[in-house]
Amino acid sequence: MRGVPSPVALCRRVACCAALVLVASCGWTGADDGEGGRLPGAPTGVTAEAGSATSVHVMWNALPGDDISHYEVYRGARKVVDVPASRHMVDVTRLRPSTAYAFSVRARGDDGRLGPPSREVRATTPAVGAADRSAPTRPGSMRGRAAGSRVVQLSWSASTDDRGVVSYDIYQGGTKVHSVGGNQTAAVVTGLRPGTRYAFTVRARDAADNLSPAGTAVRLTTPGSDDGRATAPGDFRATTRRADGAFHIDLSWVPPRTDGVITEYQIHLDGRPATSLVYGGTVPRGRATYSFYAGPDSGVTHRVRVRAKLPDGTWGGFSAERTVTTGAR
Repeated sequence: MRGVPSPVALCRRVACCAALVLVASCGWTGADDGEGGRLPGAPTGVTAEAGSATSVHVMWNALPGDDISHYEVYRGARKVVDVPASRHMVDVTRLRPSTAYAFSVRARGDDGRLGPPSREVRATTPAVGAADRSAPTRPGSMRGRAAGSRVVQLSWSASTDDRGVVSYDIYQGGTKVHSVGGNQTAAVVTGLRPGTRYAFTVRARDAADNLSPAGTAVRLTTPGSDDGRATAPGDFRATTRRADGAFHIDLSWVPPRTDGVITEYQIHLDGRPATSLVYGGTVPRGRATYSFYAGPDSGVTHRVRVRAKLPDGTWGGFSAERTVTTGAR
């Protein structure tokens, strides 16, 4: 006759089952790639909108963190373009008119690992008729308002075109940041900074890729305060050295943490812009360095600081200011 398990044995069985459940649940996070690292997540907020008869504008939300190398955009199962981590949109070109397409986006980490695909989104390119060389008219009645410290809402009156407007492109300064369909006359731009002044313009595009002149610029300042500390280069250091009969100032700093890559810095000397540093190739992820000529005289004191141009096209906060004297020990 089988007896009823003792309370001690029953507790042991429950504990064992609980441990097995815990181990099983820990193995289903979907974030571990089996090599001790974490894969990038799937991009969210993916949209696709026909920009012309031969192009589609694809956008998505930035993934958090600074460990993304780039995004890969797929048309069906085929990768069509790589996009730097600092950008979250791309125009996929060389498409066929009157054709339906499906797009998805994947993120690749700095270590080379590729994350899962986003949800698939679809767009159909419009037809194109006979040769069309007439651009749409300029969008009018540009208006805008800040809808928060990081969001603005824009609106305009519709452009006209002899064949029809397919899309509107929104520019922040000289950079295209968004696109909406030709039947829309409003847009929301996100990912901005508090307490920052922006200028936005809109241009209309037809199926033949003719682009209108830009509408009147809308200038807006997002509310809130930004003391610059979150976007300022960190651990800023400055020293002087003598070489080839003259003095030089050596700088080093840690790039600010942003949702993209910093490619340009501005160095201020004695309260005024002195020079700019622009990376055309590999951008340092760790400590950055720069050296510039300070003159032949010893005993000259200088104040120096640096700031970064952020991925949204605005200047970040200044680093701490350092004082150096040529020839000093």
